Amino acid sequence: MSTALLIGKYEHSLDGKGRVILPSKFRQIFAWAGESYLTQYFEGCLCLWTPAAFEAEVLSMQKEAAQGPAQRNLARIWAAGSTEVRLDGQGRLAIPPHLRSFAGLEEEKPILIQGAMDRVELWQPERWQTTIGRNERRIFRMELEEEASESADETG
Repeated sequence: MSTALLIGKYEHSLDGKGRVILPSKFRQIFAWAGESYLTQYFEGCLCLWTPAAFEAEVLSMQKEAAQGPAQRNLARIWAAGSTEVRLDGQGRLAIPPHLRSFAGLEEEKPILIQGAMDRVELWQPERWQTTIGRNERRIFRMELEEEASESADETG
């Protein structure tokens, strides 16, 4: 199987049992994959990985861990905060309590579910807004300006 491209932004709620239903677009990919992986990630979000993407991330972490103690500790923390998951028959993902706590996710509250190319990120909305959202337009505008500058350099 080729790597699935995971894109798009959705909002669903965490139910009273700590489960969230994945958008149908993502549900198809993760239901087909069978067992998937849920991990802690940077900036306090969670990531849902297909087996292939998780394996690639593990290999990357192992390579980084060889660089020194700080990288090994990061790999240890990441591995300890990772768990195998499987969608239930209704396409719901059960998020373990320790991962809900890490990401600030609360029962009966919204969760942002976003494709991040090789993974799906789950965010507490206020954390997303504080970390990324307020800079979203500025970052995108800077990228467009950089591309325009590079294009002008190539033609001029």
